[in-house]
Amino acid sequence: MPYSKLDRPEILSHIFYPQAEALTPLPPGACDLSFEMEPAVAIGCRFYLTDPAAPCILYFHGNGETVGDHDSLGPRYNEVGVNLLVTDYRGYGWSSGQPSVTAMFSDSETLLRETQKWLAENGYTGPLFLMGRSLGSACAIDLASKFSDDIKGLIIESGFADTLPLARSLGLDVRDLDLTEEECFNNNAKIALVTKPTFILHGARDELIPAAEAEKLQSFCGAKSKEFQVVPGADHNSVITVAGKLYFQAIKQFIDKITGVSSWRKRRKAVQQSDTRS
Repeated sequence: MPYSKLDRPEILSHIFYPQAEALTPLPPGACDLSFEMEPAVAIGCRFYLTDPAAPCILYFHGNGETVGDHDSLGPRYNEVGVNLLVTDYRGYGWSSGQPSVTAMFSDSETLLRETQKWLAENGYTGPLFLMGRSLGSACAIDLASKFSDDIKGLIIESGFADTLPLARSLGLDVRDLDLTEEECFNNNAKIALVTKPTFILHGARDELIPAAEAEKLQSFCGAKSKEFQVVPGADHNSVITVAGKLYFQAIKQFIDKITGVSSWRKRRKAVQQSDTRS
């Protein structure tokens, strides 16, 4: 199996921090979804909804978070006109099963297919974007490298390029692990295969995953259209806190540019129409 060396108990205990919790009250306009990964194993998701025609982000969170942690953030995406679907991992929130790297990647593919199916069946017609934060960056990059035709773009926050330096930061002695980067998440090689527009955000003071890791992702990324933004003063877990509403505005501006909402042609046409009316 491709990730068998990562799926050892001594490594998994540093990658995943599963927190089981019961269903929490839904914010206004949100709904809960549960997708079956295999018999007796289902992943819980929460969909923060706004407009069926609005863009949708399939979001993979960090290793110490759960779906319910995003109840204050989902509505803020809605405020800028974006639907947000946040997914957990096995053993997190109300999801069943035990987390592993192999399962995380296979589950992400199932979640992408199930999300597309649910959107189509429920009349959501907006373009689909992938987004990953920290650990979730591995899922988003992996999917974007494989399913380019199914998505409009990729967004990465506090993501990592190399696995082994991150493993050291997490307290693992990589000298004893007998691992190569190719046997790990291999984000550098995968993002080189990404061709859809990509937006990478990172905290300037991130000590867990230094900003140089994000710069490496940016340089390796195979997309012709790619943006990189460092948030001054932000560490690994405070990008949104420090950036505030500018964080959501930046994501919306990226989406608008990719979908053509704010393209120069439309702005020029609007000006021409205004001149004609006057």
